Amino acid sequence: MSAKNIRLEVMQAIEPQVKGFMDDFLVAPEKIWQPTDFLPNSQTDTFFDEVEQIREESKELGYDFWVTLVADTITEEALPTYESWLMDVEGVDQHAGKENGWSKWVRAWTAEENRHGDVLNKYLYLSGRVNMREIEITTQHLIADGFDIGTDRDPYKNFVYTTFQELATNISHKRVGKMAKKKGNTLLGKMCTIIAGDEMRHHLAYREFVKTILGQDPNGMLLAFADMMKKKIVMPAHFLRESGGEISTAFELFSNCAQRLGVYTAQDYIDILKKLNDYWNIGSLGQLSDQAEKARDYLMKLPERLQRISERMVFEQDQYKFKWVEANGML
Repeated sequence: MSAKNIRLEVMQAIEPQVKGFMDDFLVAPEKIWQPTDFLPNSQTDTFFDEVEQIREESKELGYDFWVTLVADTITEEALPTYESWLMDVEGVDQHAGKENGWSKWVRAWTAEENRHGDVLNKYLYLSGRVNMREIEITTQHLIADGFDIGTDRDPYKNFVYTTFQELATNISHKRVGKMAKKKGNTLLGKMCTIIAGDEMRHHLAYREFVKTILGQDPNGMLLAFADMMKKKIVMPAHFLRESGGEISTAFELFSNCAQRLGVYTAQDYIDILKKLNDYWNIGSLGQLSDQAEKARDYLMKLPERLQRISERMVFEQDQYKFKWVEANGML
């Protein structure tokens, strides 16, 4: 049987469990927070006073902080690309009355994620500290350009990617929230912290998907995991570009800001890999094919190898002037 057919069989075999995953890791729209829970209420007389408070508190936050928050927002706003990609994964079916648990998961996950871009976008607009038109242009480019995260339609590779990426965004949002709170911006701190909480729940769900598949097809999943790590897990906004620019170094320049701030670093990448190796018990899996054994050995040795590389890495310290922030003379 081909590897693709095995993957489809496994996806079909564990599909009945997806309803339980949704109950465990997602929250009903009526119960979960909504953007307006954190933003000034435009129907009240205190709306303008609350907006003024946001504008005043935002003045304490520096250039690298704004670049990082903007890029985080743009990444969240490119959600249509992520949903369309996941809907095309092998085993996810939404057609001809054959809608299965996987397509229901993707839509429900998308619905939760959609709130993140909404609340951050509105906050940026009210803050008066960024050039919203440039941000909107970049967001439109990112959605139009799409992305290629190296997973193709393989569900195993996609679940490895989402497990890794959701924890990375959890770390980034959580640290941005702590920095905002430290500067006296309690509202933004709360927003970023609660977004981080959503990302952690989603990480735990995708992590469980991989663990479940390892129980069914350890050889296939190990090969997929190793393949993703050889390619390196790229973030969804790796095709980031500004107005008038080509897809080039914009994401790298943003990553330098995040590295300088300590929001998301090379060390975090290594730590995530270690955590996944441990949770999935990669070192103790038995009865593997020769190929899978080699993949397992690669994965177990990779953190130490990446550690040595990271110690030699040098990051640009100069602040690149992004149009998102630079065009605003207040900064």
